[in-house]
Amino acid sequence: MDAFSTVIRVASHEQHTEAETSTFMSDLLGGRLGVDAYTRYTEQLWFVYRALEDAAESLKDDPVAGPFIQPELMRVAEIERDLAHLLGPDWRDSVVALPATLAYAARVAECAAEWPGGYVAHHYTRYLGDLSGGQIIRDKAERTWGFERKGDGVRFYVFADISNPAAFKRTYRELLDAIAADDLEKQRIIDECKRAFDFNGAVFRELGEQFSLSA
Repeated sequence: MDAFSTVIRVASHEQHTEAETSTFMSDLLGGRLGVDAYTRYTEQLWFVYRALEDAAESLKDDPVAGPFIQPELMRVAEIERDLAHLLGPDWRDSVVALPATLAYAARVAECAAEWPGGYVAHHYTRYLGDLSGGQIIRDKAERTWGFERKGDGVRFYVFADISNPAAFKRTYRELLDAIAADDLEKQRIIDECKRAFDFNGAVFRELGEQFSLSA
């Protein structure tokens, strides 16, 4: 019997690949879009991570979600520093959530309030992705738009309190393997994980419509 962390990774592979290879992300990482597209993407992240992290305190003692609530992962403060750098001190007045982002954040909040297992699915797809593929985005952003290495504009991707990301991810996967859930619940979590990637893909599609190279 494969470990749950392996099963969840394999089961969501297709959706994960779809999200990663979206036209918007390909254009962004290919340096074909301006810093305004990167800024707009960062704005969308703020809404999703607020939904994740606003719930963290209330879930930290939950038997299912609690073990995953780890302060060194928290991103909202870093995103806010990036947005202040990208948009100026009044950035809160100009950020707008796309419809897909609102739906995504609402689903995260709903899971946080009603279904800790579903919250874990969203937690996993976001934070483990940030520790992995997120580093590619950071490197590209620094080179394409001239951000200071690991500085303002890319702080979202810098996990200053995680000295060994590989070891951290290993420990995180061990938490997944030990999750307090039966087989039926684990399957529901896998399904929610796929939904999380679909939500993410929908955000990319809407960003792609806004920043279309053919327009």
